[in-house]
Order: sequence, then C-alpha cells, then structure tokens
Amino acid sequence: MTQTDEPVLLTTEGRTGRITLNRPRALNALTHPMVDRIDEALTAWEKDPAVAAVVLTGAGERGLCAGGDIRAIYEDARAAGTASAAFWRAEYRLNARIAHYPKPYVAVMDGIVMGGGVGVSAHGDVRLVTERSKIAMPETGIGFVPDVGGTYLLGLAPGELGTHLALTGTAIGAADALLCGLADHFVPADRLPRLLADLATAEVWDVLERHVRQPPPGELAAQRAWIDSCYRADTVEEIIGRLRAHPAPAAGQTAEILAQKSPTALKVTLAAVRRARRLGPLERVLEQEYRISCAALSSHDLVEGIRAQVIDKDRNPKWLPDTLAGVGDADVDRYFAPTGPSGPSGPSGPDSGLGLGLAPLATAQEVPW
Repeated sequence: MTQTDEPVLLTTEGRTGRITLNRPRALNALTHPMVDRIDEALTAWEKDPAVAAVVLTGAGERGLCAGGDIRAIYEDARAAGTASAAFWRAEYRLNARIAHYPKPYVAVMDGIVMGGGVGVSAHGDVRLVTERSKIAMPETGIGFVPDVGGTYLLGLAPGELGTHLALTGTAIGAADALLCGLADHFVPADRLPRLLADLATAEVWDVLERHVRQPPPGELAAQRAWIDSCYRADTVEEIIGRLRAHPAPAAGQTAEILAQKSPTALKVTLAAVRRARRLGPLERVLEQEYRISCAALSSHDLVEGIRAQVIDKDRNPKWLPDTLAGVGDADVDRYFAPTGPSGPSGPSGPDSGLGLGLAPLATAQEVPW
C-alpha cells in the first residue's frame, strides 16, 4: 500500500496538521484502524509547537464521511462478535477527545456527513458547512440509535428540532445545520481551496473572516411550529398521532416516514435524546450511547436493517416487533441497563466504561424522561 492508498492521510501544511479521510469509494466510512490513526495524529500534534491547528477533510467529491463501516458491523453482529464494541469504544473516546482538543480543530463538513462522520466533525470547535453539505443521523432506518455523541448534540438543538432529526434521520443542509448547532460557519464550496491554503499561513479566526458567508435559506425554521408541537409529546405513538392530525402537509408526510423505521429504534432513540438532556457533559452521554450500541449489537433489528438497506438493498426490513405497541418498557430499558462481562459486548462491555473517568450512569429508573 502506498502512502496515497492509506485510509487516513496525515500531512503538515504550514501551521496546520491535515487529516484526510481517504476511502472515497466507501464515502470515507470509518474503520477501527482509521480511528486509531486519527487519535495517534492528535496525540503527536498536541505536543508539536509547529502545529497550530488541525484540519479534517474527506477525499473525493461526495462528502466528508458517511459513517462507520456498517457492513463490518453487520458481519460482527451475525457472528456474535466483539469487534464492533471495541470499535465503538475507540470511536467514542475519539469523539470526546475532539470536543476537548486544546488546539483549533477545523472540520470541513462538505458533502455527505452522516453517523460517524458527524462524530469526527461536529464535536470540533470550528465546523464549516457548504451549499453541498448533507448532514444526518439516519440510524433508526437500520434499527440502530444515533451515537457518536449524536444524542448529545441533537438534545441541545432548539425546541424539538433534534428529536425530529433523531427519529426521522432527515438530512439537512447548511442553514439548518447552523440553526441546530451542528455547525458554526458557512463557506461556499468554491472557496474551500483558498481557505485551506490560508489556514497554513494564518490564524484560524483571521481566515474565517475572509471566507465566511451567509448560507442559502434552510427549511427547519419555517417548520418549527408543527415540529415543536408534535414532538413534545411523551411517546412515539403520541408523536405520530399528533403528526397525522396536524394540518401541515409536511407533518403528515413525516408520520409516514416514521412508520417505516424500526419501532424499537424509535422508542430507544426518543428515550436516549431525552435522557441526554439531563445527563450533563458529553462524556456521560457517550457512556450511555455505548451501552445502547452494545445492546443493539445483539438485536434482531440492527442486523435486519443493515441487510435490507445495505446488503440485499431490498429496502423492506422485517422489524421485530413490527409495531410500536409491541415494544414495551422492558424492551427499551434493556438498552440502558448495565451489562456485565458476559453480556453481548464481551469483556469490553458497557460496564467497563470508555475510560473517560466518569461515575456509573444512572439507571433507567433514576433518570426521568
């Protein structure tokens, strides 16, 4: 493998350390070795006085990163393996590190940025979007739950916008990403080459002043009324009921979108976002997401969702249970419950933690939602 074939390219350009996700054919999907390589680079550059800022980009024309390698997760789940739990452990620790990195971390969120791509970008302190940006946490469509700190970020969005995005997996553009707190600045795509060149020679904040512009109009601001009204309900069933009863055409269309998602994933996601708002810092939410992800690894819906959307591509998942009524409180609580070394994630299970130095999470009964 040549240097240019490496899945993560690391270079220094002037005063910046450059991380380029380099799997364009897979839309730069993350693997465990890629996460480790990024972490190693951040360690080296944190101590390097010549590196004043870190810049993250994606190779190819399609986007920064479409998420984790879900084919690998599918195979691991079918084999009842532990590789995915180890990957998530490393990935979530990286997400937390990015959020607290002592040097400016500039994420160029151009094109598609989904799932794990959000995790390596939206926790940075300088998050740039363009007119080509399409940002989403689409996990409920594969029987999974937003992770990589996604429930933390979406829980902080104004009103119930984050709940809407978490449940539906809707992809949003630049203006809506700014509104929801998933990005900081809009830069036209044709200005990115000049911006990246300027970052090599000037302070980040000076460079931003030269290139930041106003984004094209978004959609969510005009939809706040029905989104906030419908999604503040206590249950997924009531949310869908309110959506179907609302006169806004978009509300009814959203109800039909939710009807296609995994019922279990919808209920766990709603609980996760609402708990995230009460848990406090990002690290505690990542601990919660780690438990949820490890529990999902042994679920029917994760395997079935990936099969339908990615493996066989028949777009016809057979969820189990296949109705919201069939998902009881105990089914949801299972995703938040402590799991010992013999649990689905093996010796790196949720109770072993992520090494973030946090107290154990509250149980489902201790955190109201």
